[in-house]
Amino acid sequence: MPGIRVREGESFESALRRFKKKCEKAGILSDLRKHQHFEKPSERRKRKMNAAKRKMKAQKD
Repeated sequence: MPGIRVREGESFESALRRFKKKCEKAGILSDLRKHQHFEKPSERRKRKMNAAKRKMKAQKD
């Protein structure tokens, strides 16, 4: 679990922004979304294939 220490004189908003960035880099939010419901193996394969297609298309451009 990522954690931060609030610096002296730092506002709550900037500390929250740093915490959110740390969570995003750790992949916590994407992991939560992934585990919200069961995904069938066929759906997982389909999602990965679509991601690979998008990645290949982006490389061509």
